[in-house]
Amino acid sequence: MFELKRALSHSRNTSPGPDGITYCMLRHLNEHSLSNILRLFNRIWEEHLFPSKWREATVIPILKPGKDPGNPLNYRPIATSCFCKTLERMINARLVYELEVNGCISPYQSGFRKGRSTTDNISFLESQIRNAFVKRNHLVSIFFDLEKAYDRTWRYGILRALSDFGPLRGTSSIDVTGFTTPRYPSVCSPFEFCLLFEFHLFSSFPRG
Repeated sequence: MFELKRALSHSRNTSPGPDGITYCMLRHLNEHSLSNILRLFNRIWEEHLFPSKWREATVIPILKPGKDPGNPLNYRPIATSCFCKTLERMINARLVYELEVNGCISPYQSGFRKGRSTTDNISFLESQIRNAFVKRNHLVSIFFDLEKAYDRTWRYGILRALSDFGPLRGTSSIDVTGFTTPRYPSVCSPFEFCLLFEFHLFSSFPRG
């Protein structure tokens, strides 16, 4: 129950998915209702069953501030089920814990890590530059940006790495596959919130 309540407390009031259920609704449920949700999550985890309805998503194209309205890349967001994202957050917390305690994450990775930030990398680079300057050595730095890196993530490679990871061997890939498979988005008008069209998304990682 602690994991469920923690996941809900850390959730932001984002748009609901096609089921219309919001985080605010979930946070105001009583203990009995939360227990029922927890039983559902445990069944999904133990039986490796990912609800097909959770693959559905609602896309409301909202223009990003100050961006060109003629460029489709300047619109967001996509809204998936808050139920799905809650269980996803609970599983993610377990995965991150196992990866951290087993030293599977590079000490030089600071992004998306608790108690770390990209400022750590900047400080490390600065110290390396100062050391090289004092020792009169050369220092080579390479900076690059992967365009649409999230959209081009190799899903199979991630699932294979999780499957081969000792503490999670044989179970993790099955449990998280449903969260990495493509969604079936429905595009709605941002003005009238009426359905415009549906399509299948065969690439990219799902996002909420």
